[in-house]
Amino acid sequence: MTDEVLVARVEVVEDRTARSRCDEGFLRLRRLVLRNTFTDGAVSPPYPCDVVSRRRVDAVAVVLWHRDPATGRVLVHYREGTRPPVWLRRQKTAELPFPDRFAYDRLGEIVAGVLEEEDTGVEGLRRRGALEAKEEAGYDVDPAAVQPLGQDGFFPSPGVTDEKVYLLAAEVDPATRGRAEGDGSVQELGTRMVTRDLRDAIRACRAGEVADAKTELGLLRLADLLGYLPQLDCFVDDLPPALRARHDALGVR
Repeated sequence: MTDEVLVARVEVVEDRTARSRCDEGFLRLRRLVLRNTFTDGAVSPPYPCDVVSRRRVDAVAVVLWHRDPATGRVLVHYREGTRPPVWLRRQKTAELPFPDRFAYDRLGEIVAGVLEEEDTGVEGLRRRGALEAKEEAGYDVDPAAVQPLGQDGFFPSPGVTDEKVYLLAAEVDPATRGRAEGDGSVQELGTRMVTRDLRDAIRACRAGEVADAKTELGLLRLADLLGYLPQLDCFVDDLPPALRARHDALGVR
């Protein structure tokens, strides 16, 4: 299967929901009844709380990028592929408060993967980031060259899952890209790599065309790392000294 063969349709072959346990499968659902104790000693009534988790809880997401030698523009590389939960939203059209502006046959996402047991500390994050760059995008990346974007991870949906995602960045050479082997799962098939100007990619996120939260946050943090100001389409070093000093005071780089 080549990068040009994409998913044309997703069909529900079987719905196992009614006869499946919530503690089996790739995602595990804990259905809990909790009670809060407050600092003044008051205790809340019991309340239900569902928590979705995995065997390995946390993940990395990597922004792959390079600078065009001719123009100096920053270009980013991400994948487009079908995400069945998003595809199946079309079955819920009547329930949505607003119709989706895009069909989302394919969703743009920076490469990402689950942290395994051996992936501990910052070096573990870098190692896993390099492995995902090779597996999902075909780039050989030195783990030492993988840079954290921010001092910690973020919770993508804290009302539902305990997952934390750690954002990383890696500069790549497009001429060295090899074959992306994937992880062997069906969901890895029918995807393609996209190369896009950083500013254009951020604009696509704001417009809802690229509707993945980790991707938008990763692109914005990459812009901070590089000192690029997408609103002005310039770099911090291009600003007048007074404005550059005010920007640097934010400590975003």
